[in-house]
Amino acid sequence: MSAAISEPEAEAADTSVAVKKPSGGGLGRYVLVRFLLIIPTIFILTTLVFFLMRITGDPITASMGGRLTQTQLADRIHAAGYDRPLLVQYFEYMGNLLKGDFGTAVSDGQPVSNILLNYGAATVELVFYALIVAFILGIPLGMLAAYHRDKAPDAALRILAILGYATPVFFAGMILKLIFGVFLPILPIAGRGTTQTEFIMSGVVSPTQIYFIDAIRIGNFEVLGDVLAHAVLPAIALGVLTAGVFLRLVRTNLIGTLGQQYIDSGRSRGISEYRLVTKHAYRPALIPIVTVMGMQIALMLAGAVLTETTFGWQGLGFKLAEYLTARDFVAVQGIVVFLAVIVALTNFLVDVIAAFIDPRVRY
Repeated sequence: MSAAISEPEAEAADTSVAVKKPSGGGLGRYVLVRFLLIIPTIFILTTLVFFLMRITGDPITASMGGRLTQTQLADRIHAAGYDRPLLVQYFEYMGNLLKGDFGTAVSDGQPVSNILLNYGAATVELVFYALIVAFILGIPLGMLAAYHRDKAPDAALRILAILGYATPVFFAGMILKLIFGVFLPILPIAGRGTTQTEFIMSGVVSPTQIYFIDAIRIGNFEVLGDVLAHAVLPAIALGVLTAGVFLRLVRTNLIGTLGQQYIDSGRSRGISEYRLVTKHAYRPALIPIVTVMGMQIALMLAGAVLTETTFGWQGLGFKLAEYLTARDFVAVQGIVVFLAVIVALTNFLVDVIAAFIDPRVRY
């Protein structure tokens, strides 16, 4: 009799152990795997960028060809080492990257690492502003669309979302400049600040190059207001794209959550639909936004090139457009590789946050 009783107990114990095993190291194992995947991802991206940049030939000829004599051109190519076998150049470039050396721009002689330090912060600041715009517009409007499901407000908001992520960033920027620069001239349409603001920022000791932070550090709230005013239009132009994606995601997932059993139980207890949406159902609906955040940041970094060019925002996108025009492929290569690394690291962080919030992602 005791044997008959102990057998099921043993089976139950084995089952409980088997169930507990995956959950014990789930998050740690997932984070480790995702971190290790960064290495081949960056390696493949860097390799592709290097060889794609060399399809047109060596960077010296691409940038300086036609402005130098053949002898001068040959001397410059030899001095830079671009007359060596391509694989030798590739391995040297990869070795330099490991030391933080992204090369030297051909057109202006600046180290690419200095360009990344001086202009990268401006792009990060713009993407941050654009994310704020996306959250402010996308999440509340998505909740509103779900609340008015299959009614006129829902249809109007869905059309608005489609227009948001289908409108090219540069076109949205031009429309905003036309409205607020010509018809309603109430916002600045170019630059990161006025001439006075730029002069003040140039004198900041150990600047972060993020004007918002530097203005707070020096306690100049007039400069802070000017910085934020200059950021409004670029942030809207870049953020509307992601806001449209967030709106549709929140709407779709909130409608699915409103059909869950615990929501029906809340309705049966007399809880209003508004309270169910705003207090109980919206949090699970926000999880998909975290999972797509990495991709949206990558899209914003790509859109920053056009946004910064449209609004004269002196960031990496602005400099990338300049170096593309000058056919300076060393600088272009360094900026693109840097942005690729940022995207890979951002995706890793987003995946970790998503796994922490929703354990189902780990398996």
